[in-house]
Amino acid sequence: MRLGYFTAALLLQAAAGGSLSRDVRQAAGERDFVRGEALIQQYRTRVGITAEMIEALSWLGRGALDSRDHGRAEAYAAETHKLALQQLKARRLDDERRLPIALGAAIEVKAQVMAARSERSGAIEYLRRELAVYKDTSIRSRIQKNIHLLSLEGKPAPPLDVREWLGPKPASLAELRGRPVLLFFWAHWCGDCKYQGPILARLKAELGPQGLVLVGPTQRYGYAARGEDASPEQEAKYIDEVRRRYYADLVDMPAPLSAGNFTGYGASTTPTLVLIDRAGIVRLYHPGEMPYEELAPRVARVVSDIPVGR
Repeated sequence: MRLGYFTAALLLQAAAGGSLSRDVRQAAGERDFVRGEALIQQYRTRVGITAEMIEALSWLGRGALDSRDHGRAEAYAAETHKLALQQLKARRLDDERRLPIALGAAIEVKAQVMAARSERSGAIEYLRRELAVYKDTSIRSRIQKNIHLLSLEGKPAPPLDVREWLGPKPASLAELRGRPVLLFFWAHWCGDCKYQGPILARLKAELGPQGLVLVGPTQRYGYAARGEDASPEQEAKYIDEVRRRYYADLVDMPAPLSAGNFTGYGASTTPTLVLIDRAGIVRLYHPGEMPYEELAPRVARVVSDIPVGR
């Protein structure tokens, strides 16, 4: 991944939020937590506790985590979580977009801090409890992503829903057993996915003859070009246009079209890359883009690992 987790998230969400969120994101990105705290306190004194203020606080937690300042990250996450729960006494989580961002970040940061302190099993258990609480909300995929980050590698790959697709008809993962598979979760609006495309095309050219299979799950988001509302049929047509235009070298890659695949794999970040070996075991789970120099050796090792008897 060319950018750190926090930096990538900062760029992806830079257009969201008002001046407080923007200014606190900038302070956190510069590791200036004193300035970030001051901005939040000034806002809180003037306006009070709002979803925007809580979201801004969550950015400090993400910034501290990215700086490996785990004590500070834990404190910011705890305060964000507490304030978010107070808000939920009078409203639903998804009544607007800021509170889910904040609460999802607080849960993520706490779990990642626990894992960094060698409390991986405790972090996974914590995430599973939170998943049970928020399974019917917009942060479900984000929580699932973090569970997978801590636990999916070395485990059997979850099945894919292949009932609807673009491009060639996809095989199920069960049918692909015996071949290495690289899943590329992408979105029609995603610039980082377009960066990843030529890297995957290069890997396909180099390792496809040795058995590597690429599958590109995607999903609908309810809109098409320029954010215009689109029916499911219109959006599917638009996604196929994007696929053919920007991923021409991958046009023979099957693209299962299902929101359930993104939920099951916790692919709240696009792209998300999942490498599965010939036995159906996940060997890499990577939210975000990944340069050729990092990805190619991982894929090559899995491709060259041919089980005895094959």
